[in-house]
Amino acid sequence: MNNEQEFRNALKNKKVPILVLDQKWHRLFAIHGKTVVIKELEAGLNALLARQGKLNTELRELKKLKSKTMDSIVQNMEGTEDEAHNTAMEKKLDENRRLMDEINAKMEAYEDELMEIPDQIRDTNEALMLESMDYFYEKIRVNQSEAQEIEEWIKQVRIDLKKNIIRKQNRDINNREIYAYLHDILGPEVIDLFDIQYKEEGEDQ
Repeated sequence: MNNEQEFRNALKNKKVPILVLDQKWHRLFAIHGKTVVIKELEAGLNALLARQGKLNTELRELKKLKSKTMDSIVQNMEGTEDEAHNTAMEKKLDENRRLMDEINAKMEAYEDELMEIPDQIRDTNEALMLESMDYFYEKIRVNQSEAQEIEEWIKQVRIDLKKNIIRKQNRDINNREIYAYLHDILGPEVIDLFDIQYKEEGEDQ
């Protein structure tokens, strides 16, 4: 579009739905399909949404694991107070602490990524909206042009239809006049012969 920046500014004040989750958006492409660029943006947006969902799921699992690990650490710490020289307890405690460090590092990385993804989703969705608007504007223009051509064709057909109806009526009137004239002059016997001959010629055609 020529006024892309103006449209971008307008989008800031609008709550644009996530297009790939909007069935109405998908239906607009039912006839002609999506362009390559729209398909690429759609795939990118779907990937971001899937990544966001996966991170949230893994973060919940890490929180559960962290809680269990914390409980194990507390239990082992209590055990070392009673049995200071218990090597197995110390080893288990060290393992739990190492695991806790890994969990915390992963959770921090996931939380950082989750903070960035909404902006990436918004930007990709906005780009998809802009590309879609280009597509929709072009389809509207083409549809209007084709609709205008069809309207002109319908108008012409109506004019031709009216003309042909009048022409047919004139032919029918003229035939009746001819028939009546010949009937009066030649009589029904000759006219009947003419009708038979006329029908035979029509059938041959």
